[in-house]
Amino acid sequence: MSAVPAVVVAAPASGSGKTTLATGLIGALRRAGHRVAPFKVGPDYIDPGYHGLAAGRPGRNLDPVLVGVERVPALYRHGSRGCDLAVVEGVMGLFDGRIDESAGPIAEGSTAQVAGVLGAPVVLVVDARGHSQSLAALLHGFATYDSGVRLGGVILNRVGSERHEQVLRSACERVGLPVLGALPRLAELELPSRHLGLIPAVEHGAAARAAVAAMTDLVAAHVDLAAVAAMAGATVAGEAWDPAAALREAVDARGGQPERRPGSRRGGGPPRTAEQGDPARTPTGGAGLAAWSSADAEHARPVVAVAGGAAFTFGYAEHRELLDAAGARVEVFDPLHDPLPPGTAGLVVPGGFPEEHAERLAANTPLLAEVAALAAAGLPVHAECAGLLYLARSLDGHRMAGVIDADAEFGPRLTLGYRDAVALADSPLWPAGQRVRGHEFHRTRLLRTGAPVRAWGWRGSDGGPVTEGAITRAVHASYLHTHPAGDPAAIARFTAAATVFAATRIDA
Repeated sequence: MSAVPAVVVAAPASGSGKTTLATGLIGALRRAGHRVAPFKVGPDYIDPGYHGLAAGRPGRNLDPVLVGVERVPALYRHGSRGCDLAVVEGVMGLFDGRIDESAGPIAEGSTAQVAGVLGAPVVLVVDARGHSQSLAALLHGFATYDSGVRLGGVILNRVGSERHEQVLRSACERVGLPVLGALPRLAELELPSRHLGLIPAVEHGAAARAAVAAMTDLVAAHVDLAAVAAMAGATVAGEAWDPAAALREAVDARGGQPERRPGSRRGGGPPRTAEQGDPARTPTGGAGLAAWSSADAEHARPVVAVAGGAAFTFGYAEHRELLDAAGARVEVFDPLHDPLPPGTAGLVVPGGFPEEHAERLAANTPLLAEVAALAAAGLPVHAECAGLLYLARSLDGHRMAGVIDADAEFGPRLTLGYRDAVALADSPLWPAGQRVRGHEFHRTRLLRTGAPVRAWGWRGSDGGPVTEGAITRAVHASYLHTHPAGDPAAIARFTAAATVFAATRIDA
């Protein structure tokens, strides 16, 4: 079966208006009768929320760094199933990606790499402010930099006047690139942002829906939708990604031993330490994977609670799909006001903005006490970034769950980047020595930490060892974001641990 055709929305640099154009394009194409699959290149969690509002289906990520480039086609096919067109928003500038001097002209994780893997044409969004005839030289450079990337056309953004548009169109014609649209400058379409970028759509609520509607109107009025749809294409081959098949393949491949992540580098982290977590109630290594296989066969479905709501918005759709395929019954709850779902046997607290909601999180004292008590009893917990903060003693002076011996506060600088990490101790997700690729993205820091068993180690930019996160009992808490589709065996282990905990839990 042929792949769903796609267009990739890219730009020469960040800040050119990719998100506005991509979101508006998704909404306008949907309004025109297309079933649109929305995607975002890279580890971004926020833009897919706006894409999802525009498309009426979940926004998904395509990140070759976190999942391995070989998985991108299958994940694309999975995310575009049931659609007739896909819109893929790029990251940063077209050729920007993970810095690696040996990688060649196409950087790992770049929009250009993903466009090449998909075989899809690129629509280049250019911020027209300050541009005139010299735009032709810029476009010539982007069109000829790498023959594996095909520019299908240009969308001019923030055009100042009719005369300005005429000059820019003439420049595009000189290099043989069609102009697919020209959008005027409209300050009211600027979406609200904070320290990590845009405010997530779920937090922005009605205002986010109104902004998406306005972006849709703008693109529908100023972009040739028929031309965009006509140029779409994709040449990806193979089967769609399937969570159940991915779990079976991961378990078979690991064979009870730590599986080397695709693309990971040997020796990328610091030497393994002697630190070890408490394995009580936590299936590890081959035993954990065997426990998952048994639970799957018997259709045991432990309840895995996943934190959601305004404070915990960072997550991948494939995470819940893998948990479900592994045999878990996924229950989403909002820590701002909900208790844990009845019978919770595993807890996932993803990333987000808890620092923006610390007072309300602290006010839900019954939940904080319940999380602390169950964690002490051996509840398997997977906490990433915002989850780490929630499990700390306090966040910006507000009481949190106190599972991790640390206090957290909003910090002075942003920490951002991919990491080649190694697990320093056994946990419900990874055995000691397991190598993974993850991504840090936060502007908080931990203070007055105790001496926990560290979760991860890697080499810093200066080559020195870095250790991060904490493992206590069956809790794995860290700033590092991982993509579950990159390591499905971790989800199998976590579900196995939840199955064991469910069998021993007695609710009052």
